[in-house]
Amino acid sequence: MCGIAGIIQFDNQAPQEASLRTMMHKMKHRGPDDNGVFMEDNVGFGFVRLSIIDLSPDGHQPMISSNERYVLVFNGEIFNYVELREELTQKGVTFNTKTDTEVLLNAYIYWGEECMHHFNGMWAFAIYDRMNKSVFASRDRFGIKPFYYLHTDTFFAFCSEIPPLLTLISTKPTANYQSIFDYLAFSRTDQNENTFFNEIKKLQHGSMLKVTNNQVRVEKWYDLKDRVANTETFNDPQEYRELLASAIKLRLRSDVPVGVCLSGGLDSSSIVSVLLKDFNKSDLNTFSAVYEDGQFGDEKRFIHEYTPILKNMHYTSPSAKTLQNDLYHFIRAHAEPLPSTSPYAQYKVMELAKDNVVVTLDGQGADEKLAGYHYFFGFFFKDLLRSARLGKLSGEVYHYMARHRSLYGIKAFIYFLLPENSRTSLRVDEKGYMEASFVERYSMSNAIAGQLYGSNTLKDSLLDHFENKLEHLLKWEDINSMHFSLEARVPFLDYRLVEKTLASSDKWSIRNGITKYILREAMKGTLPEKIRMRQDKMGFGTPQDEWFREPAWQNIITDLLKSNSFRKRGIINPNSALSKYQEHLEGKLNIAKEIWKWIHLELWFREFID
Repeated sequence: MCGIAGIIQFDNQAPQEASLRTMMHKMKHRGPDDNGVFMEDNVGFGFVRLSIIDLSPDGHQPMISSNERYVLVFNGEIFNYVELREELTQKGVTFNTKTDTEVLLNAYIYWGEECMHHFNGMWAFAIYDRMNKSVFASRDRFGIKPFYYLHTDTFFAFCSEIPPLLTLISTKPTANYQSIFDYLAFSRTDQNENTFFNEIKKLQHGSMLKVTNNQVRVEKWYDLKDRVANTETFNDPQEYRELLASAIKLRLRSDVPVGVCLSGGLDSSSIVSVLLKDFNKSDLNTFSAVYEDGQFGDEKRFIHEYTPILKNMHYTSPSAKTLQNDLYHFIRAHAEPLPSTSPYAQYKVMELAKDNVVVTLDGQGADEKLAGYHYFFGFFFKDLLRSARLGKLSGEVYHYMARHRSLYGIKAFIYFLLPENSRTSLRVDEKGYMEASFVERYSMSNAIAGQLYGSNTLKDSLLDHFENKLEHLLKWEDINSMHFSLEARVPFLDYRLVEKTLASSDKWSIRNGITKYILREAMKGTLPEKIRMRQDKMGFGTPQDEWFREPAWQNIITDLLKSNSFRKRGIINPNSALSKYQEHLEGKLNIAKEIWKWIHLELWFREFID
């Protein structure tokens, strides 16, 4: 929806409006339609607007409450704002606009911090109390909308993106090497409050933040595990189907055109099919990344299932050449390293969508709550073993092998049974290119081997993924969409659907070697069978292995690996990397993901740190 920024001084000085406006300018892509600034005493709020709901000037921010006590900056959407406005009106609250922004502000005034539990939406917001001279900030349950901050002895600043905050640092920013280790060893980021910059933190999902008397306090306001423990399970797939349709319907609330990012997978296709069957959206715009027949990542055979029904299907074809052309723009936009080129495919899809719609829907979050990744079979098998359900274990292993003809789930099973230190060591040895001193310093302090891969039950693994893994996907989607002034919405992350699905995971996630079992059953008669029963997992994949064998990329990669800056980092052994890259070129290995990590990390250092 927008971009928010704020500076709170601790030295009795007024924030510099020029500094705030510089931050706003750095993220103008997030809000090209309007902007506003509030300055008072030691507090400054800034806002850039992308108009989605109520396109009139009524949605201008910062918004000041009718009693002039509270000032709000808000990025996101409260999808149930219509119902909340009606509820608050019945309680005697008056409204002057039709915006969800005013609903949020009045909800906070009426309910206080409890207001978040009434919201169905995605948000990051900050409210200044002019009477108490305090700031209250909140982030949505799952981290759909970002909130970064910089906390020094003299000020506290927050923003929707990292680069604007870097303009406030008087010295060069420094790299967080623990984040770099986790990225290289596990291809994971955003599992805690740390970023790749030591100076910049992020408010965790489901958390709130208070600034009072120059003190900053962070607390969790949402406990997913507790909510799931106290939620009833689904009785049948039809109940799931009805709740999914409700989540999609809520996210159609918009005063601008809405489209769908269609990958051809089960999740985004389910959204399209529900929109067609339940809401008769035959004029729907869809946006897809496609490649040449037979290339990895090409999903045309599934996407084309909708060709007879939809008339507004749009396609983009990311390539080695487009990635080369977009490389530096893409790296600057994301501001932190990414572990694969998959987000680049999404970036190109969003670029395609920007000329046709302002809001997109997609299937993010379904894999984490429905055990969609194939390594979840490893957690499932571990769960069955630990609970001594050996007959079911043998049956599920049989079904897995019969359906998938792969050892991946079995390997994941064995990996998850290993001690935590062994899980880390195995990942490091598997890579084979990190400097020994770097590994020795950071391998024992990573949180991933234990928190993300140490779960004992399938349900716990899903909960751990919501806590420690999902957020990086949401971050990439936010950056990719907002870079092109689009708002991305994720129906599968409607909190009602998440809580009930996770509560039902023991029964409905995996059955007879089939993942996402309840979704597949719920989509009978709605989703094309070819898509409903596909067993592979793709998403926005790319043929990156082929890209990095092309001559232009050979030159880029070789020059990078031989550069003095790369050699002096002390992170990746350049000789090992060059040797492995040569094996990739010869087709002996496919390590495209690792190659991309080397590229992005080194170019990130040059762009943001050096």
